Amino acid sequence: MPKIHFIDVTNRDTVQASRIGLAKLQKTMVNWYLGQMGIYQSEFAFPFTKHEHNYIKANLRLREKGAFGSLILEGWCRAIVRDIEASLPTGVKHLNLSISTSDQMIRHKFQGKLDRNKVIQEMVGAVTFARQNSIKSVGVNAEDASRTDLNYLIEFAQAAKEAGADRFRYCDTLGHDTPMTIYERIRTIAEKVKIPIEPHCHNDLGMAVANSIAGAMGALDGDADAYINTSVNGLGERAGQADLLSCILTFKFAAGLSRYEIGDPINLKISAKLAKYASYAFNVPLPINQPGVGANAFAHEAGIHADGALKDRYNYELYDYELLGLDEIDEPPMRGRIITTGEYGGLAGFKYVYGRLGITFPDDETAEHVLELVRYANAHTQQPLTDDELRFIATYPEETCLILTMTP
Repeated sequence: MPKIHFIDVTNRDTVQASRIGLAKLQKTMVNWYLGQMGIYQSEFAFPFTKHEHNYIKANLRLREKGAFGSLILEGWCRAIVRDIEASLPTGVKHLNLSISTSDQMIRHKFQGKLDRNKVIQEMVGAVTFARQNSIKSVGVNAEDASRTDLNYLIEFAQAAKEAGADRFRYCDTLGHDTPMTIYERIRTIAEKVKIPIEPHCHNDLGMAVANSIAGAMGALDGDADAYINTSVNGLGERAGQADLLSCILTFKFAAGLSRYEIGDPINLKISAKLAKYASYAFNVPLPINQPGVGANAFAHEAGIHADGALKDRYNYELYDYELLGLDEIDEPPMRGRIITTGEYGGLAGFKYVYGRLGITFPDDETAEHVLELVRYANAHTQQPLTDDELRFIATYPEETCLILTMTP
């Protein structure tokens, strides 16, 4: 059966996004975490760019020493011979070669320098040259594939395969596809060309993860392996790309996907460390609602939810926070399960929160009275109440009531 693999492009695609970037050591650390996590491949560099050369050589040495586990380090080039020539001195042995395929880009990016036939000729020449120079694996990228005529895309992918390409990258460069369209298009390519396919999806319409999952399903249902392109925390050009962790979790826990198999042993315990490091290195805070690792991913406050989660975590949690390594991190914004109390809190969650502070109440009537004050206080401040604020309210309930009373 065909399988799912993950190619993370944080160190190539994300770093070229506007206003964010990584130092070479930081890129190396991302590779280190990806290797520990069991990710198949990192698109780790632009090997034709001189300032990447020492970083590339060092990372290839680290790979040989086993620092990255089985992680494959792959470079990105334009599908032109001179890029590959400039890359060879680095020793890189895996390449993805990219060229635009849509009529929009052929007409308005190449502006007459290339037509459909010449695009294929350029690509075939680049793949052939790479193969002649001992490149072990070659992926061919169709930039703007989602806006490319499907019959031409099939012709392009077929030519890439015949020239020696190992994989075909279907780039939804502008996030143009929907889950339905990308599934059908990729399945058709897989069935007709019989080549492994990389869904590479951007998030301009907020569908990068959904499109990546649907695209992978299309490849797998078309009897081809799927190599989903991802980035850590979903960061990337413009609105970002498909989040690595979200894609993995989807295939592990979403309904109806159990027949699809991830082909590599993924260690999700590294997820929290990787997400935290990428957030730090890029200096981009993790959204509070980031799947799996956001500050609210396992947080409960509403009365029904807090009560249900305390009775059995699976009432309101689809997977365990320990699975992601969150039990090993106990500092903001990452923690395991969090129960809070506030404006919409219930008695069970309220008692749990105060119990952790070492405060108990003589009866439910007293607890309900303090809970009501907590609700009003949170409605008043519109910020999570601190531990000391909660202690103060329990210690001085009558004064708190007076403080919160505002009569016009």
